[in-house]
Amino acid sequence: PSPSRRGECSVCCRSRANGGDVSASASASSSSASSSSVAGGPQQKTLRVSFQGVHGAYSEQAAKKCFPQGTLVPCADFETTHKSVADMSVDRAVIPVENSLGGSIHVNYDLLMKHRLHVIGEVYHKVRHCLLANPGVPVEDIKRVQSHPQAISQCEGYLARLNGVGVIKEAVDDTAGAAQHIAAIQSKDTAALASSLAGELYGLNILDEDCQDNEENLTRFIVLSRDPEPLREDVDYKTSIVFAAGDKPGDLFKALSVFALREIDLTKIENRPIPQSFAEQAKGGGDGADSIFENLFYVDFNGSPREEACRNALKHLSEVSPFMRILGSYPTDLIKG
Repeated sequence: PSPSRRGECSVCCRSRANGGDVSASASASSSSASSSSVAGGPQQKTLRVSFQGVHGAYSEQAAKKCFPQGTLVPCADFETTHKSVADMSVDRAVIPVENSLGGSIHVNYDLLMKHRLHVIGEVYHKVRHCLLANPGVPVEDIKRVQSHPQAISQCEGYLARLNGVGVIKEAVDDTAGAAQHIAAIQSKDTAALASSLAGELYGLNILDEDCQDNEENLTRFIVLSRDPEPLREDVDYKTSIVFAAGDKPGDLFKALSVFALREIDLTKIENRPIPQSFAEQAKGGGDGADSIFENLFYVDFNGSPREEACRNALKHLSEVSPFMRILGSYPTDLIKG
């Protein structure tokens, strides 16, 4: 029988206390999505897929890569993007978690803990910022540029040189939203940094392309679902987990050594303060969490619970950590960009 939705994605335990089978729990939390069809094989229906931003956002482009036939649903913020999956308004969400220049997008790590969805896929998308303005506005007239704070930071050098004197930089909620706004007000001295798709959608001219200071500008997105998917035999997997280390010297070393001992390759490690929503849950003891720890560690590693070394590592980690949860196992996106 299938486990409950609350139990599917987690190995939240003090193993010595509950004697849980990590391999069985881990298998229930894994997925078989692929970067080209992260719905897990041929889609039986048109999936509704949420993304943060308005139409033309980079998140929408990433969602289209994953679900070319899906119905894409824009959301005002990341909280709504996650919640729309949890409350069954949509089937999937595609959210950014890290950028090669700007680093991790911390809010989405915190929301993973709050909404307890399953990671069933990943996709990398190359970000190419364009300078967009209303028709008839020459680049020489641009005095200010609007965009998301990360986009502005990724084009810092370009903006400092623009028109020889630089421009006023204005941060807004998202890149495509900036394009939508300047089109709506018909600004004659303001440009947006956004995608070429945003320019096309909102009737803006492209004044310049590839404005980012570093061409290697990749954003990694993950795909979220209410339910996990079974592992396949012919796929290279990555697994994402979150765990807590104790407060004694060497506790974090002990937790990470479970992977080193088995030569499992860690591809990412990120620590975050405990989200308030999770801290409140933990007080009830339902997840086996304890107030002795103050940070959560998010780790990605190559492999899946299908492999004995990974199963043993996860079981070992559950024994030395006060809290551990598997967020999902999913096919590695080998085509970056």
